[in-house]
Amino acid sequence: MSQAKVYWIDLRTTPKLSILQKLEKLLKAAGFSSLELKDRYTALKIHFGEPGNMSYIRPPYVGVVAGLVKQLGGKPFLTDANTMYSGRRHNAYDHLRAGFENGFSRDATGCDLVIADGLKGNDQVALPVSGGRECASALIASAIAEADAVISLNHFKGHELTGFGGALKNLGMGCASRGGKTFLHEVSHPVIHTRACTGCGSCVKACASKAITLDQAKKAVIDHKLCVGCCQCVAVCQFNAARASEGSASKVCSERIAEYTQAILAGKPHFHVSFVMNVSPNCDCWGNNDAPIVADIGIFASADPVALDQACVDAVNAAPPINGTVLTDRKYSGTGEKFGHVHPDTDWVFGLERAQELGIGSRDYELIKV
Repeated sequence: MSQAKVYWIDLRTTPKLSILQKLEKLLKAAGFSSLELKDRYTALKIHFGEPGNMSYIRPPYVGVVAGLVKQLGGKPFLTDANTMYSGRRHNAYDHLRAGFENGFSRDATGCDLVIADGLKGNDQVALPVSGGRECASALIASAIAEADAVISLNHFKGHELTGFGGALKNLGMGCASRGGKTFLHEVSHPVIHTRACTGCGSCVKACASKAITLDQAKKAVIDHKLCVGCCQCVAVCQFNAARASEGSASKVCSERIAEYTQAILAGKPHFHVSFVMNVSPNCDCWGNNDAPIVADIGIFASADPVALDQACVDAVNAAPPINGTVLTDRKYSGTGEKFGHVHPDTDWVFGLERAQELGIGSRDYELIKV
């Protein structure tokens, strides 16, 4: 597979060149204007951010992308799919309210919001997976499955199950219907490290499946017959007692995400933008965001989502760590791979390797500063 091109900008600005103007310049340099979008329904896939979490992509950035889609004759709509766990984005009614609270209005973004899998997360289309090993078809939220083009807008950060979340995670997991998300998560069975458990009960309260209880010793216990693998317990645990599944769970889930991504993008114009800013250690699905592990790096763009994710993780790993963050808590040495250190039971490499095998893109890239 040939070397891909990934373009990026830093966040320096001048009175004559704002960050929004730099973003538009980046997109044009990366070939956005060559997309065939005339009269095509164009899904701008984003994560609206769980209210209380402040690391999500700011709405004016969306406005720049939507404006360029319109210049190309496309019909942009901003979209995400419902979550499988309880929260403010569990159904379309509350999900839209959450998006509006975080500023994703028509005025700010230049387009309307559509919750892709309907009121309760059940509107889905089974798309074929070409060369699938984990699945023959992917259960994708209908508005995204039926879109004519897909543009992913990704907040790059850590993730409890896949190591990091970027373009592949935003697409493969984020575009799945509730049934699809259940399939992707089913391999994950979080575990409790009893010695670290303080019996605070936060995981018990957070578990929508009522799979967690405290035993007589006031230690958390997970009933895996009830557990759906959402890892909400991992996110709320402040003592590193709840961990994402050990063993092959991260690998299998990441490979399934890659296969879902292949189904979503097949035969459609697509483009991808990642914001390597507020690089929090955990997913944006939780109602809080921990301190970023590195300083803001910039915005990256590519027609190749695999190369984009590889370039972003390389940039984070090359950046100096910030003291006083989870990296400090976990005694990070100061050099080397960061996301695997934050989430030692994960390995993000598997998802990129599988995506490359499926022909989604290439891990070999040329990085070009705009």
